[in-house]
Amino acid sequence: MCSRSLLALGLLCASAVFAQKPAIRYKPPPPGEDDRPLITEIVIGTQGTDYALKVEFNKEPWGEACGTRCANATVFIDTDANKSSGLKLKDPKAAENGADLALTIQGQKVYQGDSSRAVLRVKVRQFSEDSTELDAGRQLAELDPVQDSERVLAQGTSVYLLVDANIGDLPAGARLRVVYHPPDSKALVGTAVGLSAPGGKVELFKDGKLTNPVKKKKKPADYEKL
Repeated sequence: MCSRSLLALGLLCASAVFAQKPAIRYKPPPPGEDDRPLITEIVIGTQGTDYALKVEFNKEPWGEACGTRCANATVFIDTDANKSSGLKLKDPKAAENGADLALTIQGQKVYQGDSSRAVLRVKVRQFSEDSTELDAGRQLAELDPVQDSERVLAQGTSVYLLVDANIGDLPAGARLRVVYHPPDSKALVGTAVGLSAPGGKVELFKDGKLTNPVKKKKKPADYEKL
């Protein structure tokens, strides 16, 4: 089940935002023991002033099971579906062009003396119009499930993320694009509703259940006050 902190912020484990169809689906070849986990599905939507994502891997992206070959996967988001802003690669046909945001999900091992522990980190970077390389951009945040339990949740092969759209100076549009480029494969591109889409529903939790608030009708007495 989702943690209380994630529920309070509206990150859903099995309903509402993540009940919609994935923006990206990928069927990787059967993984070998030394292969890093690869993304198989990306579901993305907006949740208040956050971008909400569910990223599914073909095997657990971090922990003891993957050892030193854990996930190192990047999801690119063009927050306004506009290629004239954001990343500008030398290849004008590159699918990543126009990306404003990059989310890199990394499973790592931290060594302390003779011991080690597994960690999951999500690096959030913003691209400007001066960004011409995939590893360029300004780092906005580095999140993990321990320090940022209200924004990162890892369950089995799934990673749930809430990314604050107010960090940095990200553009917003009615539509967004999401890009994932698997190793040795062509880039995959999907679209979803953007942050500034009109008529978007505000999603809130009440007693652990998702509800959509209903606007209160003004009473006659309220009009008399105007």
